[in-house]
This record gives sequence, C-alpha cells and structure tokens, in this order.
Amino acid sequence: MSLPVKKPYSSQVRAAQARTTRRAIVDAAARLFIEHGYGATTVDAIAEAAGVSRKTVFTSVGGKAQALKLAIDWAITGDDEPVPVLDRPRVRAGMAEPDARLILAGYARSACETGARIARLVAVAEAAAGAYPEIRALSEDGHAQRLRGMRVLAQVLDDRGALQPGMTVAEAADILWLLGGPGVYHRFVIEQGWPAGRFESWLDGALAGLLIAPGYQPAP
Repeated sequence: MSLPVKKPYSSQVRAAQARTTRRAIVDAAARLFIEHGYGATTVDAIAEAAGVSRKTVFTSVGGKAQALKLAIDWAITGDDEPVPVLDRPRVRAGMAEPDARLILAGYARSACETGARIARLVAVAEAAAGAYPEIRALSEDGHAQRLRGMRVLAQVLDDRGALQPGMTVAEAADILWLLGGPGVYHRFVIEQGWPAGRFESWLDGALAGLLIAPGYQPAP
C-alpha cells in the first residue's frame, strides 16, 4: 500500500505561514530590544508582542539570541531572503562600476540606508556583549563579516588604480569598515541629529578624500 503524497500546494502554504510567523517574531523582538534592551526583553514578552506562544518562539526562531541575530541580518539586507550581501544584484552592479568615485558614492548611499535599519540593533548587541557571551560572539562575528566585505570593496578600488599612493588594501578596508559602520551612523544621525542626506554626503566626501589618489581618473 503506497503512502499518500503530500500536495505541493499544502507544503507551500505551510512554508509561507511559517515564514510569516518567523517574521512576526523577529519584528516583535527587534522592537522590544530597541525599546527595552536585550537583557530586559524576555521570550515571554516577545511571544506576547508577536501573538504566538513561548514554544513557538523557540521552534520558529530558536530563542532570544537567535532572534537578535536574525533581526540584525535582516536589517542589513532589508529582507529575509537567504541571499548573501555580496551576491545581491545591487551590490554586484556597484562593484562592476568602472569609476571608483561612483563606487564610493554608492557605498555611502548603501551605508546610510543600512545604518537607518541596523544602527539601533547593533547598539543593543554591543551594550549586551559584556554580559552575554552569546551576544559578544554575535557582535564579534558581525564585525568580522563587515571587515571581510570591506576588503572585497577595497580590492575593487585598488583594481581600479584608485587608492592613495602607498595605501594597502587592508588599510583601505579598515577605513571603509570604520567610517561606514553603524556606530558612526548612530553617532551622527541618531545622537547628533544629522539629516540622513547630510550624513551620506559627508561620508562620501570623507571616504573619497581619504582613499582616492589625487589626480585619479577612471579608465576609459
């Protein structure tokens, strides 16, 4: 006797429902983390805010630390699609741009947009890192991932012959990592009240001044 075959449509519906539940949990957790901090936010509070049971939080997301990780990951990309940042069409198109100045302008724009989504969540993680080893590991991993991405970007700039004389790819990556990071966005825009457009313009100019060689011209 053959076993009944699950209908693809039913599987798709269940998968869509599970994804919706996961989004609701992560969105609720992100709001609570920002409002109350990591330590003061409980799994029960996340469950109540998301309209699910405590058990569902664990089965769908994996717990409080994982909820923060997912919130940060999704804030970086702006969605929950499982596509690495460097593989996304916008990033790939930016990396293919022949003019290093336009590459940096695109990076400044992206850093500003990402900062608006992620800066407060990163601040939550950094504030909790001293008390929670799992959050310290999360924060350190995030820094390392960003630095790897900036090394790719710095290499692209070097391949264009655009870096300042004597500047190494590693040095350029460190500058990109620091100035384009969520901490700088948080200081300028959230704490000091800079308009986002003003910050983007400043970041673009600062990076170009620090990284681009005098007299640089893109290849024809």
